Amino acid sequence: MKSVALHNLGCKVNAYELEAIGQKLQEKGYRIVPFDSEADIYIVNTCTVTNIADRKSRQMLHRAKKRNPDAVVVAVGCYVQTGKEKALLDESIDLAVGNNRKKELPEILEEFLEKREEGHNGGQAASVIAAEKTLDHRSVADMDRERDYEEMLPEPEEAVPGKRLPEDHTRAYLKIQDGCNQFCSYCIIPYARGRVRSRKPENVLREVRLLAAAGCREVVLTGIHISSYGMDFIRKTDGDYLAGGSDLRRTAQERQYLLNLVKDIAGVEGIERIRLGSLEPRIITREFAEGLAALPQVCPHFHLSLQSGCDATLKRMNRHYTAEEYYEKVKLLREVFGRPAITTDVIVGFPGETEEEFAATRAFLEKVHFFEMHVFKYSVRQGTAAAAMPDQVPEQVKNERSARLLELESRMSREYRETYIGKEITVLTEDCLPLSGESWRLGHTQTYVKAAFPEGLAGRNELVTGRVTGFLTDGILRMEPGR
Repeated sequence: MKSVALHNLGCKVNAYELEAIGQKLQEKGYRIVPFDSEADIYIVNTCTVTNIADRKSRQMLHRAKKRNPDAVVVAVGCYVQTGKEKALLDESIDLAVGNNRKKELPEILEEFLEKREEGHNGGQAASVIAAEKTLDHRSVADMDRERDYEEMLPEPEEAVPGKRLPEDHTRAYLKIQDGCNQFCSYCIIPYARGRVRSRKPENVLREVRLLAAAGCREVVLTGIHISSYGMDFIRKTDGDYLAGGSDLRRTAQERQYLLNLVKDIAGVEGIERIRLGSLEPRIITREFAEGLAALPQVCPHFHLSLQSGCDATLKRMNRHYTAEEYYEKVKLLREVFGRPAITTDVIVGFPGETEEEFAATRAFLEKVHFFEMHVFKYSVRQGTAAAAMPDQVPEQVKNERSARLLELESRMSREYRETYIGKEITVLTEDCLPLSGESWRLGHTQTYVKAAFPEGLAGRNELVTGRVTGFLTDGILRMEPGR
């Protein structure tokens, strides 16, 4: 029985895919071991969203080969897809597999191992084995031509209930689509993941039912650009879309596909929470928001991607909204949901960002008053339009602006959590947290606020209601469960 060590870099979609790969390998008899141990095979699911992500991907691959020089080191994913030439020249990589062949990885690996064994026995030259790397890519052009989503998981007759929910999870990520058509000027992902491809609703629901049967209470809908879910369905059925069509019409149909999918998931017995991944502001309309609000399972927690609060910067980023349009969407969500948690991403130091543009962004962030913000310093990514833009911002300026936004984020986040003190909340319980000699049971509210109470009052994966009495730590509410 060969041992396999898995390591994931990057987004929740990558995490989902690597989990599915691990499941398939286990079913074929491989033994999964920790990545920091000696293994026969190392698989690194790489990321390429920034140059730093590229570097981390290379570091993990080199670390694996150093840990066991005789092991087969497999590079999978976005770094491979966009950096094919680098992967071919990297001596630490034995096998490289592009994004759209992740599903086939166990079979590709077994074929490679057979050829490697033949090579060791004198049947095939090592140089020929190394050349196998080039055969395991699929180009973005090929990905664009593939309109049907490739399922990472087994077909219904192969699926085993409960296999998709690891023992240490209380919620499960549910990938509903892949690819992106937005081509923001700073982003390499459309080149790494290809165009939008959506999972068929019946396949999503099959997986949801398996998760529910395994005891999962919460699912998180994720993808590269979930707001585009169903776009490729329209492409197949709408002649106007093929000819160009109305962008407004397409957006309305996409919203309906996503809303209908959420409604279907809410109808699966045992699923008590549905959380949406990152959304584009344009998908938020009154019809969409009220449709979600009518479903008690939908968590009032919305991650609306912003990137900048300055219209001039947004235009250079090729984002298709203004700051004021974004703010109108936030106001609509707050009108429909009451006190939803609104979170976002912000890039500081984008090429050409002046101090006045940064000040406009900071003022806008304070105006919106987010629950949480993910603040990123702009990183030059070769292959994107932004990499060639003039007026690149010095690193020292990026650091200073990032620090100012992180300070703002900390204050706004605490102010949002303070609104829960004295109120009744319900948490889905998770792991225990040792603190000051005591053990506390941690959980999350529907709005993804952390809260904890003494461990002995409930187990994990339970919905517990109680009153918030204050803060246990700066980031965790303290609650008293009802007796």
